[in-house]
Amino acid sequence: MAGWSYPDASLEDLVKMVKGFIDMAILSSGYQSSGRLAHWDSHNIKNALQWALFLQNVMRDLSSSDDYKNSLEELDAALCEINSNPYLPQGLAHISSKELSKASEFMLEHLISVFPLRDEHLKALLNASVEMDYHMHQKADSRSINDIFENLMCSTSKNAIPNEKKFPREESLNSLPNSSPSEQADDSIRCEFSLFTAQALETRQLSVSLISAAETGLNILSSGLRDLYVREDGNALDVKMMQTTNFMTEERPIDSAVWNSWKSRSLSYFLDKRTIRLVSGASLLFSAPKSQWIQVFQRMDISSQLEESLCEIVELGLLACVVDRWTFLIDRLMLTSYEFVTTSRLYNEVHNLVQRGCREETINSKEKGIIEYLEVFLHNRLYLLWELSPVLAAFAIPSWSNLFRKYLTELDSQVTGDFSFTRSDSSTKERRKYSECDVAERIWCLHVCHVGGSDVESS
Repeated sequence: MAGWSYPDASLEDLVKMVKGFIDMAILSSGYQSSGRLAHWDSHNIKNALQWALFLQNVMRDLSSSDDYKNSLEELDAALCEINSNPYLPQGLAHISSKELSKASEFMLEHLISVFPLRDEHLKALLNASVEMDYHMHQKADSRSINDIFENLMCSTSKNAIPNEKKFPREESLNSLPNSSPSEQADDSIRCEFSLFTAQALETRQLSVSLISAAETGLNILSSGLRDLYVREDGNALDVKMMQTTNFMTEERPIDSAVWNSWKSRSLSYFLDKRTIRLVSGASLLFSAPKSQWIQVFQRMDISSQLEESLCEIVELGLLACVVDRWTFLIDRLMLTSYEFVTTSRLYNEVHNLVQRGCREETINSKEKGIIEYLEVFLHNRLYLLWELSPVLAAFAIPSWSNLFRKYLTELDSQVTGDFSFTRSDSSTKERRKYSECDVAERIWCLHVCHVGGSDVESS
C-alpha cells in the first residue's frame, strides 16, 4: 500500500528542512528580504553546506531503493506544492528531489554567484569549503592537517581550470560519499567542496572578464556614435530646429546633419551601458509573475513621488517590451538611410498608418500585461514619456494599444502648440522650447519604427 516508508525522517519534517534550505538559498543572494546585506561568515556557510549535504544524502537514500519509491513520489508532490507558491523566487521554482540530490552543488553555486562578491564573503567561502573537506576526512584519515592541506593545495592547483575530461562539473559534488570517506574505493584525499569552489570561481572570473571586454567595446562604440555627427558645433542642431516659427509648416527638408544626429542619439541610447543594465534588470524583474512585479512598482510609487523614480518605472516596463527584439531594433536603426523629406511628410505618413488601422501584433502575455499596467500608470502622467528617449517610446509602445493613441494625441497637441499637460517645474516658454526641439525627433522615430524599414522587417 502506498505511503511514507522512509524510517529516518517523516514527510512533514523533511518538508520543513527543504523550506529551511530554500530560505538559506534565498539569503545566499547576499541580501535579506529587507534589502539589507546578508552576513555570511565561515560558520554560517558551513552550516548551510552541512544542511545541503544532509538533504543530498536523504535524497540519494530515497532514490536508491525501490522500497522508498512511494515516499519519493509523496515528497515530489509536496515540493510541487511549494513551487506553486507565487511568492517563491523564480530561480528556486524548480526544486525537486532530483535537484536536491545535488543540494551541496546548488548551495555553493548560489553562494558563489553573489553580486558583488565581496572580499569578506570570498574569504569565508574559501575557508568553509576547505574546512568541509577537512572535517569529512579527519576521522577516517590519520594523516596530519598539514599533509591534508598540502594534498588540497596540490589537487586544487591541478584542477582549478575547468576541464570536463579531467574533472566534470556534473560529478564534482555528486561524488560525495553518503557516510564517511572510508567507504571510498581509493585512499586519496578527495577535496570536492574546494575543487568545485575553485572551478566555479574560475568560471565566474572568466564571465566577468568577457563582460568587461564587451563593456569596453560597447563604450568605444557608444562614444563614437555620440561624437560622429556633432563635431562642428554642439548647439548647431538646436539652432537649426529653432530657426523657424513652426517647423511643421516649413517645406524645407530635414537637414542631413539633423537626421544623422537623431539616428546616432537613438543608437547611443540602445547601446548605452546604463540602458544595457536596465534591460538586464527588466528581464529579471518581469520574469516574475505579474502580481509580484506590480507589488514592486506599487512600493516604488508610494515610497517616492520623485519624477526620476516614476520615469524609471515606465522605462523598465518599456524596455521589457523590446528586450526580445533588441538586435532587430538596432539593425533597423543602422539600416535607416537619409531621405530628402520634410518633417510634415513624416508626420502625415505616421497618421495615415494609424487611420488605415493597425492590426494587433502578436505579443506574449508578459508584454500585454506590461502595456496594460502602463496605460493605467500613465493616465495622468503622460508627460513622463517625454522624459525618456524618443526611440524607446516609438519602438516599445505597440501601435494597436490605447497607450499609443494617447501618445500620438499628445504629440498632436505638441505640434499645434495646444499643450494639454502641465508641469509644475516648467514655464510655458520652457515647455514650448522643449517641444520644438523634441517633437520632430519623436515623429522621426515613429516613422522609422512604424512606417519605414519594411525591407528590414521582411528580411
